[in-house]
Amino acid sequence: MDQGSHQDVDCRSRQHSSTAAAHRRCPLLTAIFCALCLFQFATKADAQCSARDVLQNQLKLKAAPPSYAPISPVRSVADLPVWKRITVGNFSSPLALRNALDAIGCHVGGSATEIMARPTFTVSSRRKEVDLVTVSAAALGFGTDPVTLAAIYARAKRLGLGIAAAEIGPQLRLQYLDQPMGEFLVIGMDPIKTWIGEEIILNVANGGAGLILIGQDGSASATISTISRFVFERPSEAASVDQLDQAAELLPP
Repeated sequence: MDQGSHQDVDCRSRQHSSTAAAHRRCPLLTAIFCALCLFQFATKADAQCSARDVLQNQLKLKAAPPSYAPISPVRSVADLPVWKRITVGNFSSPLALRNALDAIGCHVGGSATEIMARPTFTVSSRRKEVDLVTVSAAALGFGTDPVTLAAIYARAKRLGLGIAAAEIGPQLRLQYLDQPMGEFLVIGMDPIKTWIGEEIILNVANGGAGLILIGQDGSASATISTISRFVFERPSEAASVDQLDQAAELLPP
């Protein structure tokens, strides 16, 4: 074989080696690129629930202080304006809802995580908007501290307020990223039992270290401070005058 042939073979060999090396590098470069994208997404998402980012979000949106229900006793649901409107039914399963909380870095407590995995924790199959109100136990007419959870629920129902669906807690957590520091909102929901039978309800909170979703005692005999604030559903249609009068008559003078 002459020198020209040797050079031609050598060139083809080097070209083949170069092409093979490039093919080997492509998956590696792709993996590095994906890892960087995931890191940037995680960093951005994580910040949405961090204490610093919550404050920045409030300043950016120039959010006004939350509008709370009147301190004087509520006589009917008509006394409670809509506090917040949220969307439900936009996740296919409780797991998808739980993953959404993870994606934005919101901490979910142990008991909250457990009840979200229970069969009785369900999500709406239809996308819709829900109007929410906040009200303290004191505003519901309780002057003795503490009061039982069963008494609070009974009074709220008589006033025409709706018990919140289980989905409301995590949905509110996702859609209330400018929650003021120090605010704890008890979700007025039916309790869900853990694997060992403890009854748990949810609490959407900003304790200062970031946005969280935690569980608390949801048994009927659980004692609640009268300053505790609850989130209930507000009926989409106003109650009739007769219904409001009947509810008012049930309240203590």
